[in-house]
Amino acid sequence: ESSLQVTGVDFLKSQNTRQHHTDGYNIQSLVVRRGQPFQVQVSLSRELRAADKLTLRFGIGENPMKNRGSLLSLKPEREDFNGWKVSMVERKGKECLLSVTSSPNAPVGKYNLHVKTGSNIYKPENGVIYLLFNPWCEDDVVYMANDEEKEEYVLNDTGTIYVGSAYSIYDRPWNFGQFEEFVLDACMYLLDKSKLSLAQRRDPSHVSRAMSALVNANDDSGVLMGNWSGNYVSGTSPMDWIGSVTILQKYYKTKKPVRYGQCWVFAGVLNTVMRCLGVPCRCVSTFDSAHDTEENLRVDVYLNEKGEKLNSLSFDSVWNFHVWNDAWMKRTDIPNGFSGWQAIDATPQEQSQGRFQCGPCPVKAVREGDVYLPYDAKFVYAEVNADRVYWVVKKVNGKDKYFKVGTETQAIGKNISTKAVGQNRRVDITKEYKYPEGSKEERMSMQRAYSFLRPSGLVPRSGYASTMQRIGANTEPLVPKEPVTKTGLHLEITNTEPLHPGNPLEMAITVKISAPGNWTVDLIGSCQLQYYTGNVQANLGTMKETITLEGPSEMQIPLKIAPDAYMKTLSSVEDEVLILVTAIAEVKETNDKLTKETSMRFQYPPITVQMPETASLYNDFNCAFIFKNKLNVALENCKLLVEGLGIFKMTTFELGDIMPGRIMKSEIVCTPTRLGEKKIVAKLISNQIKGISTEKAIFIT
Repeated sequence: ESSLQVTGVDFLKSQNTRQHHTDGYNIQSLVVRRGQPFQVQVSLSRELRAADKLTLRFGIGENPMKNRGSLLSLKPEREDFNGWKVSMVERKGKECLLSVTSSPNAPVGKYNLHVKTGSNIYKPENGVIYLLFNPWCEDDVVYMANDEEKEEYVLNDTGTIYVGSAYSIYDRPWNFGQFEEFVLDACMYLLDKSKLSLAQRRDPSHVSRAMSALVNANDDSGVLMGNWSGNYVSGTSPMDWIGSVTILQKYYKTKKPVRYGQCWVFAGVLNTVMRCLGVPCRCVSTFDSAHDTEENLRVDVYLNEKGEKLNSLSFDSVWNFHVWNDAWMKRTDIPNGFSGWQAIDATPQEQSQGRFQCGPCPVKAVREGDVYLPYDAKFVYAEVNADRVYWVVKKVNGKDKYFKVGTETQAIGKNISTKAVGQNRRVDITKEYKYPEGSKEERMSMQRAYSFLRPSGLVPRSGYASTMQRIGANTEPLVPKEPVTKTGLHLEITNTEPLHPGNPLEMAITVKISAPGNWTVDLIGSCQLQYYTGNVQANLGTMKETITLEGPSEMQIPLKIAPDAYMKTLSSVEDEVLILVTAIAEVKETNDKLTKETSMRFQYPPITVQMPETASLYNDFNCAFIFKNKLNVALENCKLLVEGLGIFKMTTFELGDIMPGRIMKSEIVCTPTRLGEKKIVAKLISNQIKGISTEKAIFIT
């Protein structure tokens, strides 16, 4: 009697991947999601008989073993094994159609399939199956009920990251590209590199924490090296990326950290990795985000007597914006009520349990003040809830003395933003992270958080803090209020003309007083250029005026900076800089003091994209990028970076210098290889300007 042999295995890729929402992955192997059936067709040397033994063996890892749970041996119609089961769908002659359902909490990763018949083992060529998390499966902890949300947070391979400042938020298009070639393999490489146990690979909270560590290169030679120095000669400037694909492909090829990233790049790449593995994920931008190194919910800002911010004294900082990610999951490791969005952050800011990793931290825990919950809730809470305290440093008898000139309790963690589901617009999610300022719930949440954080008294903290005399009150009230001044003093900072590079910067400080009477106000104003991390790059100018107001009234004081004062700095820095205006007002009669700062970004002419609205698969079409330099200055060393996922690979045009008034046009021939809505992203970079970008969609039929 001839022994039963397997002659072939068909993974029925097109039908399986359609059902599993994995048909986008650009990879030879079968990609499926856990907890959901997929079919394989096995061809045999003869018909199957009752006495024949047929077993599917799924192995994961280097050396799969049954007793370790890394080898699953599944016989059709038998009881399940570790939550997996196989059933016979139909038998036709020498063909068997089998249905395999993995456990909804199976370890994610790469499995090898072997088919055993009697003592024969058949190893199909390309017998690797990639198993991912499954937001479509109700029993998976990443289950997401809403289809539009899954479409956005799992399947959308393009998106928008919000940057700028609270005063001027703008969108930076980003290609996540989780389906592109080698991206899934790069994620699998990271999973192996993470040394997570099989049990930990079942749980998205362990996986997302490990990925937040591996997307930065600190302490594990992960994907991206952070660099905020302004010098990127030995790599790519963080401003020059327009998506994650090039970064992950390069990393997978070289297995060495890619240079360089800043927060939005880390968030863009982590978003790609999580979506690629099947965990719903979104990029979250917080404006005026605190980096509070001592977890006392206070960030001190030091100013000189001209009102200019000093870099050197602060360990803490306020970033104009910071981008992290929210990943969606049920948390089984903490008390109920904290499932849903979890903050994870791959930007290397602080070590957590000895590694640069952050999260998953339940967004609800941040809102409720439950900052003892894992992971890193204290850090995330401080990022969105710290107070900002302003100090002026004056020389008194040759010694530095610190004078408090303002406290802001509602300035940190503003306009928390992410891209809307299914639409290209910003949606404000601050209320998911915080209760409304001043509400009863906010006070209760704050008291809860404070009881775990115990902030120290209000003393300036700096490199010299230990030697200084204490100032003012020793302890801070539990729930600080915005200081109410006797005169109702209020400051506003605005720009009065568009802030175009090469033009004078025309801004104004508005002083308002609501109390009746005659008041004398000393006003100091300064203008500086700073990186988004709050690091000052140049002092542009200051003003000092004494004004008299008959309250209630207001007065607008202009602050104007000539182009010569800033153009040199603008052309020499590698990063995008923001304009920081700081104002300090003091009412002579009452000693009321108030400090206010506003960061603004430069405004740039747009790039226009010309192409048809629709195109058909594999039929070429032309796409043109047009840019007119409407500024008064030449833009030197211009580069245009363009990428269209499923249309053309990342391309760079070297455009040289573009003189004022000149129009530049670059064209590319596009060949669409995928159906549906596809986006083309373009970015123009020059010595003077780092951030002009645009995107345009085309529908491929």
